[in-house]
Amino acid sequence: MIKKHEIYKNDKWNMMTVEVQGKTLVLREISDQWGEECHTFLSRPALMNWAQQRFPKEDFAGREQEWEELMKAFQEV
Repeated sequence: MIKKHEIYKNDKWNMMTVEVQGKTLVLREISDQWGEECHTFLSRPALMNWAQQRFPKEDFAGREQEWEELMKAFQEV
């Protein structure tokens, strides 16, 4: 059984989802700039490590609440 988690969805061209496929986590990032990127993780800590590198807290200066919500969405996977 595949369980799908939505991390964010701005519109149908800018979104990120994570599918849990057994022990594997498949992250799909769709953007109007880059198209679709797919990343596969074998553990939740690996996913969180990637998320923190992909979305550095410094990039969200003045929008810390947005960063917190993003990290919370990843933690709920």
